[in-house]
Amino acid sequence: MQEQTQQSEEMINEENSAGEEAVENDATPTEGVDTQTTEEDAEAELDPWEALEIEAAKWKDQAIRTAAELDNFRKRMTREKLDAVRYGNQRLLEELLPVLDNFEMGMQAAAQEKGSMLYMGMDMVHKQIGEFFTTQNVTEIPTTVGGDFDPNLHDAISQEPSSEIEDGKIIRIVRKGYQIGDRLLRPSNVTVAQSAESSESSENQPQPENE
Repeated sequence: MQEQTQQSEEMINEENSAGEEAVENDATPTEGVDTQTTEEDAEAELDPWEALEIEAAKWKDQAIRTAAELDNFRKRMTREKLDAVRYGNQRLLEELLPVLDNFEMGMQAAAQEKGSMLYMGMDMVHKQIGEFFTTQNVTEIPTTVGGDFDPNLHDAISQEPSSEIEDGKIIRIVRKGYQIGDRLLRPSNVTVAQSAESSESSENQPQPENE
């Protein structure tokens, strides 16, 4: 009887020991998980600062871009204002050019009587017109007989054969051209020289037959 009681106590002790070991084994992984979680939480606490730094860098870049765009806008507005002042009368000046052409043709017709009061009055008015154009930054396009033909400044309205002027050069100024600042107001109408060989070659080319 006593032996049975002793065996029972030993079995109970073994069961208790096994239970304690199981509890310890269950606790050990939990402690590892808690440690890992704590480390992750510590790292997570640093992420907001990094996020703030990234956000601050993004806003700084946006501010730099906005400042650059604003500076470009101010420069463009300043340039447009200057152009408005410089070229604001361009339309009016273009309409005045034919009037000036007719006035100068009248002066050429009256040039035979340069000592007359009429011519002297016309010459005075012509000078005043020139002074007005100067105040508007309008200048005559430099065009000379025998000079180079510039398609950006000159408009060739015809060609004439010439043995004295090189082929492609200006042989006659039909109408003066003008520019306002660096902007073309009206091209010069000119006649361009054509060599005798080029003229003969063009004349010998067969003409298309009319159907």
